[in-house]
Amino acid sequence: MRLFKVIFMCVICVGVLPVSKADIYRQIDQNGGVVFTDKPVGSNFKLVMKTPRKGSSAYRVFKENRLKFMPLVRRSSKEHKVDSALILAVIHAESAYNPLAKSKAGAVGLMQLMPQTAKRFGVLDREDAGQNIQGGTQYLRLLLELFNYDIRLALAAYNAGESAVARFDNTIPPYPETQQYVTKVIAYYQEYLSGNMYY
Repeated sequence: MRLFKVIFMCVICVGVLPVSKADIYRQIDQNGGVVFTDKPVGSNFKLVMKTPRKGSSAYRVFKENRLKFMPLVRRSSKEHKVDSALILAVIHAESAYNPLAKSKAGAVGLMQLMPQTAKRFGVLDREDAGQNIQGGTQYLRLLLELFNYDIRLALAAYNAGESAVARFDNTIPPYPETQQYVTKVIAYYQEYLSGNMYY
C-alpha cells in the first residue's frame, strides 16, 4: 500500500496533467511552476509526451501491442508489487510497445534493458517480452526501494543509473536527457492512472 501512496503523492508534486488524447507540452512559468497542457499557446513549451494519433497505422500497432502485452504487465505488477500504470508508462516511454526496439547505447526490448541489467535479473533473451518485462519490473522495484519510493529518483536511476543519482546526493542528475525522461514518464503515468491511455 505504501508504494502506491507515495507514487501518487509524487505525481501530484509535479502538477496535475490535463486528461487528453493529444500530445502533452510543458512550460516553466514566471514563478518557476510547471504547467502542462495539450494546447500550447505562446513560446517556451516543450513536447514531453507523444502518442500515435488515433486511426493511424502507427496507432493500430501501438494499441495491438499494448493489449497483447497487458497480461504480462499485470502478472509482473502483481508478482513484484509495482503499479501496472508505472510499468506501462516506462514501456511507453522506452519502446512505445515495440519488443524489438534497440537503442544506440545497446538497450533492447520493451523496457530497454542493457546487457548488465538483463544479466542482473536473470533475463536470458531481452527480446522476449515476458522476460524483458519481468527484468524491467524487478529493476523498478529495486530502485523504488533504494530511493525510499521516490518515483522521480527511481525513474532518474532507471535512465541514468543508480550511481548517477547517488553521485548527485540523491537528486535527479543535471542531465537534460534524464530530466526530460523523468518528466515524460510521469506524464505518461498520470495518463495511465486516469485511464486515458486505454481508449
